[in-house]
Amino acid sequence: MGAQQREYRQRSRSVQSTKKITRAMELIAASRVVKARQRVQETSPYARSITRAVSAVATHSDVDHPLTTERPDARRAGMLVITSDRGLAGAYSATVLKRSEQLRTMLEEDGREVVPYLCGRKAEGFYRFRRRDFETSWSGFSDKPTFEAAKAIAERITEDFIAGADGGGVDEIHVVYTRFVNMVTQEVQVLRLLPLEVVEGVEAPEEHELIPLYDFEPSGTQVLDALLPKYVVSRIYNALLQSAASELAARQRAMKSATDNADELIKTYTRLANQARQAEITQEISEIVGGASALADAK
Repeated sequence: MGAQQREYRQRSRSVQSTKKITRAMELIAASRVVKARQRVQETSPYARSITRAVSAVATHSDVDHPLTTERPDARRAGMLVITSDRGLAGAYSATVLKRSEQLRTMLEEDGREVVPYLCGRKAEGFYRFRRRDFETSWSGFSDKPTFEAAKAIAERITEDFIAGADGGGVDEIHVVYTRFVNMVTQEVQVLRLLPLEVVEGVEAPEEHELIPLYDFEPSGTQVLDALLPKYVVSRIYNALLQSAASELAARQRAMKSATDNADELIKTYTRLANQARQAEITQEISEIVGGASALADAK
């Protein structure tokens, strides 16, 4: 009985230590997700506006630009997969990787060779464990992305897209990331970044948002040359920020769940330890009463 008590007390202390860690990680994620949400709110209007501007130029200028022209003989498709660098975020990275595998299957069924570009150590580990090849990877900034990191990614994939399949590059670029909706809901999204998909020249405007009119000076080609690099960088930067906010929100929920489970385990081990102690006391009383009865019978 004494051994059982010690075991339950030891397990309870171990869970207490784990609870302190999960609680600390929950508080850290909760404090950081506020700033991450603010950065998403600050960059999203710009990303929507520049996409609308580029779409308007591409629609109304009748310019065949390399970054907006659909390639009929597309053979290679680039896939940028944005995951986290660290774990303990629930199913955040697993959901992104699952969606990327679905996209990969769909592209391969269409006869395209998939060229992965990975962002985050979880994606790198996923591909290395399965001994799969990937073009390149970036890591170290998943929960706090910088504009410089987004620019480096944009320059690489734009360069490969311009080169095309014949030049060792790709014919289209897809981005798989997690869109931050709110603290409870985060949705995995697939965005075809290049060539730019134009739908009537604009994206769907938000409520009470005015749709601007554009006049191009000096020409649509020059405007596209100036806007498209900014468009690619802004969309990738926004995708990184959305993913960072989603990662922190998922980590906060996961750590909150782990902390609650630790509380339940501590209660369970405390109850088992008390039961073992009561059983030990009952046994000692029974032994004393039995000994006293034996002495009385001997007399």
